[in-house]
Amino acid sequence: MSLPIAAAPEAATLAALDDRICECRACPRLVDWREEVARTKRAAFAEQTYWGRAVPGFGPADARIAIVGLAPAAHGANRTGRMFTGDRSGDVLYQALYDVGLATQATATWAGDGLKLHATRVTAPVHCAPPANRPTPTERDTCRPWLVRELQLLTPTLRAIVVLGGYGWQALLPALDQAGWQLPRPRPRFAHGTRVALPSRDVATPLVLHGCYHVSQRNTQTGTLTPAMLRTVLAEAKASAELA
Repeated sequence: MSLPIAAAPEAATLAALDDRICECRACPRLVDWREEVARTKRAAFAEQTYWGRAVPGFGPADARIAIVGLAPAAHGANRTGRMFTGDRSGDVLYQALYDVGLATQATATWAGDGLKLHATRVTAPVHCAPPANRPTPTERDTCRPWLVRELQLLTPTLRAIVVLGGYGWQALLPALDQAGWQLPRPRPRFAHGTRVALPSRDVATPLVLHGCYHVSQRNTQTGTLTPAMLRTVLAEAKASAELA
């Protein structure tokens, strides 16, 4: 398998990109961790077969909204094979997506549960579950070409991005620059509720970034991010994307 910097640009479609991501073994520490978790498992999921691979984005190829998080959870997406599925963060996110009309159901438990997203794609700057939920800067940068290519392939329809957390915000900005959007100087800072319009170098319609606190268990349990706050940001992204 080629490194992402060589393999990503060769993907002509999102389906082809997803296939390449699933086979990625570019970061030894992340590969060892995701596979170790898949072997040892959590007791509650002892009878399940873990995905244990890099996790691709989830959602249609003509998405108008992208949701960008951090990385797969060890016993969430690393188990189910679908971004933000199978953990409490996903429970909050998909309930909110359903509430604002961007998902067909409120629950997301595994890759074959029938869930579909409306004009929305969920992805992350790092596609493998990292130890302690903390990828290194080198791992983030190695994975970036996957996100750059995903953004390029979404460009014809993409109008808004909801960025979950400061890490995702900082990881996304250079990917947007490489994918063809113009970033202001100084670069915009992350804050919950912030909105930044980025003109594209190639198309007339700008892309609007929406900052949102991450749907981490810590944030949702302490009230730093409430379901109402998340629904508000998603509704604003729908308006930016001109979705009814």
